[in-house]
Amino acid sequence: MRIPRDLSGDDLVRLLAAFGYVVTRQTDSHLRLTTATNGEHHVTIPRHRALRLGTLSGILSDVAMHLGMARDDLLARLFDHRP
Repeated sequence: MRIPRDLSGDDLVRLLAAFGYVVTRQTDSHLRLTTATNGEHHVTIPRHRALRLGTLSGILSDVAMHLGMARDDLLARLFDHRP
C-alpha cells in the first residue's frame, strides 16, 4: 500500500489515536505522542500541513516496530477504509 502524500501532522495524530497514542506535550510545531500499549513508546510528529514522505515513513516504521507488526499491515489498518 502506498503512503498518502498529503497527510498532515494533525491527521496522523488522529489516526494513531486508534493505537492508543495520545498527545503528551507540544513544543513549538512538534507534538509528542505516547502510548502504553506493548510498553511505553514515544513518537514526535511535526504539525505541518503535509508531512514529508521520508518523515512520515520513518514515523510509521517506528510505530509498526513498536507494535510488533509489519509496516504494510500498519498502513492497511491506518489508510485502507474499505469495508
